[in-house]
Amino acid sequence: MRIATLPGVFHPHSDSWLLAQELRSQILPPGARALDLCTGSGVLAISAAQRHCDVTAVDRSRRAVWTTRINARLNGVRIEVRHGDLFGPVGDRRFDLIVSNPPYVPAQDEALPDRGPQRAWDAGLDGRVVLDRICDEAPAHLRPGGIVLLTHSSVCDEQRTVDALRAAGLEAEVVRRMRGPLGPLLVQRAPLLEQRGLLAPGRREEDIVIVRAQAAQRTARRPAAALLGPGGPADPGARTDVSGVEA
Repeated sequence: MRIATLPGVFHPHSDSWLLAQELRSQILPPGARALDLCTGSGVLAISAAQRHCDVTAVDRSRRAVWTTRINARLNGVRIEVRHGDLFGPVGDRRFDLIVSNPPYVPAQDEALPDRGPQRAWDAGLDGRVVLDRICDEAPAHLRPGGIVLLTHSSVCDEQRTVDALRAAGLEAEVVRRMRGPLGPLLVQRAPLLEQRGLLAPGRREEDIVIVRAQAAQRTARRPAAALLGPGGPADPGARTDVSGVEA
């Protein structure tokens, strides 16, 4: 895969490539619709397009939008790229796959930065400002059986992500975990993270995790003929309570 980045756009690191690897392992329906949130360089959108998905990518950075368009052309794939905030640009559309490597680094304050490269990583006091929104909003944008793939640091508490997705009605679990030293930015902020209880005193390692969640498949409707006797009316001995039939 060929990836170029405009100035100010985050170049993909190991977390993006780990998520791209997990994306490629998913079983998706033919012509699946995929949504890449916080697309950045577009590496995940391109990975989905290479799986022959119909891909939409979204980012609130205009430079990221142009970077993704450039990289789509470099890799010979078609991607619809939209500028905006998370699900806003796609309205009420539903997808078979929603994938995101969102900003997740705990920051000095709760407000998300309006400009600059830090938009790619700063995510509020606990690093969950964007993550929590995705967990809350993604289920409404999934088709039956649709999948969500999210990556972030263990500093942000992966169990909170799993619990939030389960509370929204999805089956969720951590499917990949990669341990390594804290990156330079987290090392710099380590004392602050220790004060907030996000990092154990003296610890300078983190796990990069991938959380996978899936919506339930649609329940098949029982044919009406199964509830009726040969002549149309219900057989005398047949059960006539159809409250369990899906509307």
